[in-house]
Amino acid sequence: MVRVVLALVLALAAIATAAAQPTSCAPTKPDMLGPFYKPGAPERAATGQGLIVSGIVRSAKGCAPLRGAQLEWWSADGRGEYHDELRATQRTGADGAFRYETVSPGRYPGRPPHLHVKIGAPGHRTLVTQLYPQDGQRAIATDLVLVAE
Repeated sequence: MVRVVLALVLALAAIATAAAQPTSCAPTKPDMLGPFYKPGAPERAATGQGLIVSGIVRSAKGCAPLRGAQLEWWSADGRGEYHDELRATQRTGADGAFRYETVSPGRYPGRPPHLHVKIGAPGHRTLVTQLYPQDGQRAIATDLVLVAE
């Protein structure tokens, strides 16, 4: 009897876990690359202080975290000017997580403050998107979801 109850409890737990895991995630919307992208940014997790971006890189199929995904960051400084010091490349860990810290980007003519990010992972289409922090925002928590090839 105890074995039957234990088996039932384990089966219900497995069903609940499966129900909690989505079978797909909505892909992150792409945005323009812009004219200021340069490949080969140094590997680092910070290019300044004032704004922290964190989250998980996931696959749209099954929402699985993507280990070893490469993120390339670039943005303007507080005056709206791009500099190599505000470029970074980083890779996600086994859990797909990332954390990047930089200065709050400034405005320049015709554009709201924004951060560019290009994300690549094996078996997935490269994503180029932008994040738009609000005035005074010090943290952005977002998952970045890639489409499988």
